[in-house]
Amino acid sequence: MNIPSHLKYTKDHEWASIEGDIVTVGITEFAQKELGDIVYVEVDTLDQTLEKDEVFGTVEAVKTVSDLFLPLAGEVVEFNESLEANPELVNKDPYGEGWMIKLKAADINDFNALLSSEAYRELIGA
Repeated sequence: MNIPSHLKYTKDHEWASIEGDIVTVGITEFAQKELGDIVYVEVDTLDQTLEKDEVFGTVEAVKTVSDLFLPLAGEVVEFNESLEANPELVNKDPYGEGWMIKLKAADINDFNALLSSEAYRELIGA
């Protein structure tokens, strides 16, 4: 199971990376494997300011539809438009080309409160 150590994680299986005050968010390899083949990613919260743990979109797989939860409060400033035509990027490269949104964090210190790779590995029993 690939759980990159430079990322932070949530109990809801999202990952986050940070550059300045912009946080990139996607779902973990564990989550995409549990969901199966991703067929659609919907994010209708672009340019909205949301609180931590609010739903920012949904991911639809062959088996199910799952909500996507914001790892920290802030404004959704970008959606990975590549996912509209190629949602399978989430399965192929969840930590790279399969990222979902970019977020302008309300409080950058909240990033440090997310799970480390070790804590996330323990959460999923990997």
